[in-house]
Amino acid sequence: MRKAFVTGGSRGIGKAICEEFIAAGYEVCAPSRHELDLSSLASVQAYLEVNKNAEYDVIVNNAGINDINLIENISDEEIQRAVNIHQISPLQILRAYVPSMKKKRYGRIVNIGSIWAAVSKSGRTVYSMTKNGIQGITNTLAVELAEHNILVNTVCPGFTMTELTQKNNTPEQIAEISKQIPMQRMAEPREIAAVVYFLASEKNTYMTGQKIVVDGGYVSL
Repeated sequence: MRKAFVTGGSRGIGKAICEEFIAAGYEVCAPSRHELDLSSLASVQAYLEVNKNAEYDVIVNNAGINDINLIENISDEEIQRAVNIHQISPLQILRAYVPSMKKKRYGRIVNIGSIWAAVSKSGRTVYSMTKNGIQGITNTLAVELAEHNILVNTVCPGFTMTELTQKNNTPEQIAEISKQIPMQRMAEPREIAAVVYFLASEKNTYMTGQKIVVDGGYVSL
């Protein structure tokens, strides 16, 4: 049985990713925030020490935060938290678990970026910075690990109808955002999860190093 490790798997896109893999017969490990606090490097180190003998065929770095602030209002804490969650913690996880992939000569890694790594909007300096950074990890590891049959890609979701989206926006606001999308609707989490699953499955045998935007055409406007 193939095994997948997914961060941020308790809700939204992460939950849909876990469901996709479970439906396909994978054993999925999706630590809760209590078990693995990605904003704390010490927490990540402690988790990996306890689980150092775990081996995975798939790693999905999905967890993320999205603080929105104008440049003059960005705090050092906000910067450090975003860097920890979007860049340093994924690197720590990959450093721990890639060696076993290399031994097996098989692995699939999917990093979750964002449309705000392809375009951006006011107030998203830190988010865009760190989500662009995850593609640097993808690009380098795609080259470094290709000879070991380990494929590494980034999926960049657009506006998605998650629980958080529905909580933070009124139906009128969701309708207004949807008008800005060529497909005239937000993505469903399962639609993002389907792309992640393909890239992380045995069906993907050659695609690596790519940044794939799944946004209903938004960034093409």
